Amino acid sequence: MCLLRLSAIGDTCHVVPLIRTLQHAWPECRITWIIGRVEEKLLLRLLPEVEFLSVDKRHFRAEWWRLRRLLAQRRFDLLLHIQVSLRANLLSTLVRAPVKLGFDRARARELQWLFTNARVPAREREHVLDSFLGFAGALGIADRERLLEWNLPLPAEAMQYAEALIPDSQPTLIVNAASSHRLRNWAAESYAAVADHAVRRHGMRVILCGGPSRLERELGATIRAAAQTPLIDQIGRDTLPQMLALLARATVLLAPDTGPVHMATAVGTPVIGLYAATNPQRSGPYLSRQWCVDRYPQAAQRFLGRSPGEIAWWTKIERPGVMDLIEVDAVCARLDEFMARRAATASVG
Repeated sequence: MCLLRLSAIGDTCHVVPLIRTLQHAWPECRITWIIGRVEEKLLLRLLPEVEFLSVDKRHFRAEWWRLRRLLAQRRFDLLLHIQVSLRANLLSTLVRAPVKLGFDRARARELQWLFTNARVPAREREHVLDSFLGFAGALGIADRERLLEWNLPLPAEAMQYAEALIPDSQPTLIVNAASSHRLRNWAAESYAAVADHAVRRHGMRVILCGGPSRLERELGATIRAAAQTPLIDQIGRDTLPQMLALLARATVLLAPDTGPVHMATAVGTPVIGLYAATNPQRSGPYLSRQWCVDRYPQAAQRFLGRSPGEIAWWTKIERPGVMDLIEVDAVCARLDEFMARRAATASVG
C-alpha cells in the first residue's frame, strides 16, 4: 500500500491512527508513505515499520523526477491519496496501483477527483482526523475496528532532553505561541498574561517552545519581555522528536491552530487551543476540543456576516484582528477549569 500525504505536521499526526487501524486489520500489509521532508523528521524514527519516501517541496520539480526514477519499477495494490493539492496530484501519477482511493467528489478539491478512480463515502462537516479514518471505512474496515491510537515510541535521547527540562512533578504549561499563519497568532502580551497567571495561581513551570523561524523567535522574545514571571525559552532549541517528548511530559499545552496541537494530542497531552481564525470542530485538538477557547462563531459573524453553518466547512477567517476576539480572562478561566479537573481526578485516583 502506498499512502500519499505530504504535509503539514498536524495532518501527518492525524494519519497515524489510520495507519494503526490498517496495521491492526491487515498485519501483513507493507506500507510506503510519500511525505514531506520536514514531516519525515518527526515520524521517521517513530514509525520504523513504515517505509518513508520524502519530498523536499522547495525543489519540487527535481524531486518529482527523482521519485519518478525511484518508483518506475515499483507496484502497489493500492494508493491512498489523502492530500488535496496540485503537488500531491502530480506525485500520484508516479504511483502504479490499480486502485487509487481519494476523497468524495465534494471534498476532492484542487482537481483531486481527476487523479483517483475510487472515492471514500461522502461525509460533511467532520474533523480532519475523522475524514482520514474514512479511508479505512472505504476499505471495508468496520467502525468498531478503527483505532484511535498513535502508539509512538519516543527515542531515548528525546526523552532525556524532556526529562532535563521537566525533571519533577511540578505542573508544566508549554506555550507554543506561533503558527506559520501570522493571522492565527494571539498577541504576545496576552500570552504573557496567561503565563503569569499560570505561575501565580497554579505554581506552574512555563516553557516557551517553537521552531527556529524569525517569527517564532521574535514572538517568544516579546512574550518574555512582557511577562512579570520568569519563563523558560526553548524556541528553536529542539528537534521535532525532542519537542514531542517534551509535550509528552507536560501538563498542558497552550497554542493556536498549529502543528504542535496535534503532536500533543498524539502523546496524550491536553491542549488549550486558541481558535478564532479557524474552526476547532474541524481542525482543533481532537481529544481536547472541550478545552478550546472557541471564537470562530463570533469571527464568522463579524467578518463574514454569517454563522459557521452557512459557510464552507474549511473556511479560514484569517483577518487582521480576528484573534483579538479571544479574551485573556477566558483563557485563564479555561486553564483554571482544567487544573481544577486535574486536581479532582488526582484526588479520586
